[in-house]
Amino acid sequence: MNISRIIRLKLYKLTKDFGYVISNQSYFLKWLILGSIVGVIAGFGALVFYYSIKLSESFFLQYLLGAKLPLPKGENLSETFAIKRAYLIPFVVAFGGLISGYLIFKFAPEAEGHGTDAAIDAYHNKQGNIRPRVIFLKTIASAITIGSGGSAGREGPTALISAGIGSLVGKILHLNVQDKRKIVAIGIGAGIGTIFKAPIGGAILAAEVLYKRDLQSEVIYPAIVASAIGYSIFGSFVGFEPIFGFYKSPFNPLRLPFYIILGVVCGYLAIVYPKTFYYVKEKFAKLNINNIYKPAIGAFISGLISLIFPEVIGVGYGWIQLLIDGKFSVLPTFGLPLLLIFLIMPFVKIIATAFTIGSGGSGGVFAPGMFIGAFTGVSLGVIFHYFFPTIVSNYNIGAFVIVGMLALFGAAGKVPIAVTLMVVEMTGSLQLLPALMIAVSISYLISGSTTIYKSQVNTQKDSPAHFGEFNIPFLERLKISDIGIYKRIFVKPTDSIETAKNLMIKNFFFSLPVVENDKFLGTVYLYDIINENNGSIDKFVKIGTASATISTTLEDAWKLMSANKTTWLPVVEDSMFLGIVSFADISDIYSKKLKELNLDNK
Repeated sequence: MNISRIIRLKLYKLTKDFGYVISNQSYFLKWLILGSIVGVIAGFGALVFYYSIKLSESFFLQYLLGAKLPLPKGENLSETFAIKRAYLIPFVVAFGGLISGYLIFKFAPEAEGHGTDAAIDAYHNKQGNIRPRVIFLKTIASAITIGSGGSAGREGPTALISAGIGSLVGKILHLNVQDKRKIVAIGIGAGIGTIFKAPIGGAILAAEVLYKRDLQSEVIYPAIVASAIGYSIFGSFVGFEPIFGFYKSPFNPLRLPFYIILGVVCGYLAIVYPKTFYYVKEKFAKLNINNIYKPAIGAFISGLISLIFPEVIGVGYGWIQLLIDGKFSVLPTFGLPLLLIFLIMPFVKIIATAFTIGSGGSGGVFAPGMFIGAFTGVSLGVIFHYFFPTIVSNYNIGAFVIVGMLALFGAAGKVPIAVTLMVVEMTGSLQLLPALMIAVSISYLISGSTTIYKSQVNTQKDSPAHFGEFNIPFLERLKISDIGIYKRIFVKPTDSIETAKNLMIKNFFFSLPVVENDKFLGTVYLYDIINENNGSIDKFVKIGTASATISTTLEDAWKLMSANKTTWLPVVEDSMFLGIVSFADISDIYSKKLKELNLDNK
């Protein structure tokens, strides 16, 4: 045995033993440890990705295009916009899309798209398994897509990166399937909470983003731990100031009707955004060309859009900051009325994002959703100011920007609670909470079941991850009579002990029904006769054993098996022994009925 093999075996044993020790701790201690591990992963993973984007931007945008884009307050505020070689935008963006497409479709096709959805899919359908190579490729491909000017966000890739490393940790520590799923969900929330500098919102998002109408409450505690640690690490390098600074405009209840209108508009746009995105994605999927080139085509189209609307380049946080601060003069209008730009921009961003990511590119959909909502908010804010200047002043328009960006994505991503908390963290203020709560509730209601995350399921009972927890009630609807044919396996009181043993061995039973003249007498157990060799079984019969009738539900039958300490149950009707049903019979009829009802989630 060579040295490297010895080292691998020792590491395997060490990690397995460490995982075993963690898994056997009390619930809160166990998830404090695992949450801390995920937090460290999320913090450093977000840093690597963040600086990878900065490096990519310095080459593609700054060096090749000579571009200077606005930046938000939490990232060294800049209100400058200039592009020296704007004519190159489509080609630079397409070049980034080509590199991204090659990396993704050559080595890890599951890394395409917006990241968060892939992590959600891993939770529900892949037992928390994400291939390790996805971590590296998602980092590079997304950094190039965003850094070259593609219309995409960085939160989705960060979520998949954190979830992917969490999945790897789960494998290394030999965690069970349920714990691996949880650690992936925690990674999603910690990654987003870290990159947004919104640890509380990120922790709740970990529980909320998996479902359209439910919460995975058990991940909240470890997600809080993970998000707090990830945020602390990330902020130590890039600063702790909220992304959009501290918003200080006071709240005015008279503006609530306007926020209701904003919620309605955001609700409908939260339908348009996902539907457009997946329409474009579907069209690209049907294109009869190599998948490697599709992101380049989509990026080129997005680049053409950027020639007229350069605001859609990259993440777009800087433009949102300008809207919040009322610095409208920085926006390029090319002679068009500013309000028209505001009204058009949400749809332009939807289309640019759909082509960038829906074509197979790599990037997030959260930040574009915020961008769409921000321009929706500023459009309505300006209109409200025009008609009601005493209620909505110039200084108050920024509130509509903030409420709009989070109300829209709260509905589009089906995460209303998480974004409600994020508004506090991303703006450093509480005064907008009433406005946001109303707007996001209305937008969430209007958007219905439409979601940007197609791997979301409605509730926990709809997820394969919880199949075993929610399938038992269905057994109440099935009866012994649904099985139909009952096995005639039994022994008589006069049968020999050897005969009983052989019949048990043949059928893999540890007990048998004892029947005489078609009447059920009781049960003989293997442990009572295991050391006996001669004589009949009559003196070993346990009378009074519970039995079932044809009208007994399968759930009750299951409970009776447990009470009898057997894997079968005698079926008796009018004192007559009809046969036995086994655990396998119940399982088979259960699966059959599920398929008939199209409820089988396996």
